[in-house]
Amino acid sequence: MSKHQLYWIFQIIGWSLYGAIQLFLYSVEFQISFSFFLGQLLQVAFMVSLTHLFRNHIIRNNWIDVKWVALIPRFIISILTFSLTHYLFIILISFFSGDLNGIREFNLLYVLASMLQSMGLFGIWSLIYLSFLYFERYNRSLKYEAATKEIELNNLKSQLNPHFIFNALNSIRALVQEDPLKSKKAITQLSNILRNVLKAQPQETIAFSEELATVKDYLALEAIRYEERIEISYDIDEYSNFFRVPPLMLQTLVENGIKHGISKLKKGGKLKLITQKVTEGLQIQIKNSGRVITKKYKKRGYGLLNTEKRLKLIYGDQASLQIGNVNDHTVLTQIIIPKPL
Repeated sequence: MSKHQLYWIFQIIGWSLYGAIQLFLYSVEFQISFSFFLGQLLQVAFMVSLTHLFRNHIIRNNWIDVKWVALIPRFIISILTFSLTHYLFIILISFFSGDLNGIREFNLLYVLASMLQSMGLFGIWSLIYLSFLYFERYNRSLKYEAATKEIELNNLKSQLNPHFIFNALNSIRALVQEDPLKSKKAITQLSNILRNVLKAQPQETIAFSEELATVKDYLALEAIRYEERIEISYDIDEYSNFFRVPPLMLQTLVENGIKHGISKLKKGGKLKLITQKVTEGLQIQIKNSGRVITKKYKKRGYGLLNTEKRLKLIYGDQASLQIGNVNDHTVLTQIIIPKPL
């Protein structure tokens, strides 16, 4: 059912209910005549038409974009105009239906009471309709933001995947001549990683356990390449499995630790992945041998910038990414993932 159809259904049902209440209240004290009943039907039709004209007036003058300070006087003037029109119509209906009680009681107090009633009706109707317009705009803006966010995330993921595959293939290429058997094993590890990546590709986030499986496959591939020059360990909190993370986020950060830390050390080094439950949600730490040069790291690398953007898009200000030196020999990369809703 379209919004236009819903509008007319609510218009007719709402004002018909108003007419039925008027008939009931009148029947408590007076006998309902056919002419009075017909007059109420005409009044319902008139109110439907009049509020529809008011709707067109609101849309034509673009009230939805007017600031409240400027909207209030327009609102009051319009309500007064339509209320006066409604009151004059009631007088006309009373005259033609033969119900002259209202005309006989015509005085300033009676006019004010009738006008206030009409103003109340139009005021309530206007507030309901304006609320609907604001809600509809807000809903459209949310959909637009969601679509924009999805497009940007897809762009970031599509940029990250070739970057990751290129680096992984470079690692295998280094093994082909040096140790063909190890290179075959590395290709098997890469196929496992690619299977996980393709599986996760359509998703904004994946289960932590799935991302951890990709990281373990990647580190196993790197262990083949670096042999005794790299020592890998894990300290994973079981609570981590309740969280979802962006695909390839941990893999990117682990790769960053190896590329800019361990690979530059003659004797290699250590890399440890740690997760634990904290007040904010899940804390993920990657400790690797090496040292961050502060000035150099002000200009974040491609992988880090990509990760920061994705965290911002998905979690807003609730997630964080920090990199710094623990001491002269260890770099700490720390991520906070907020609690799932």
